[in-house]
Amino acid sequence: MASPTLITPTTTTPKPLPLPLPPSTKPKPTSPFAAAALPQPRRREFISLAAAGILSPALLLRATPAWAASDDEYVKDTAQVISKVRTTIGMDKTDPNVASAVAELRETSNSWVAKYRREKALLGKPSFRDIYSALNAVSGHYISFGPTAPIPAKRKARILEEMDTAEKALLRGR
Repeated sequence: MASPTLITPTTTTPKPLPLPLPPSTKPKPTSPFAAAALPQPRRREFISLAAAGILSPALLLRATPAWAASDDEYVKDTAQVISKVRTTIGMDKTDPNVASAVAELRETSNSWVAKYRREKALLGKPSFRDIYSALNAVSGHYISFGPTAPIPAKRKARILEEMDTAEKALLRGR
């Protein structure tokens, strides 16, 4: 049970709060680096400066794309990826260069995706959508089944169809 001292009210008056301490009167260091040191900001000043830095208009402006320079570069890179996908999935499974071709295709497709995935202007284009979907299917197959496993006929037909529609969309500028 509870002790009687906790239940019984006390009759003493509350103690007053301590007064703030006067500014420090410590002697200042005489090192040459102490003169160059700036006074440290207090917590409120730091928070207000941080908020101003985060919300500054220069940082709120949309960042320019880092990789994609122009539509011509996108068309050229995408055409290279299309040809590489077609040659790689068209290789015979007994060909000794299949594994190296698949590794090269995966490297090319990863760099293409990393370069163009964050481009807002490209996300709505049919060519981007079809190529991205086909690369996803090819990459997923080779990740799951290994670089020497042949792509099934249905999947291969769908990938080639997506490549054809993407190539047509590229020619139309879409």
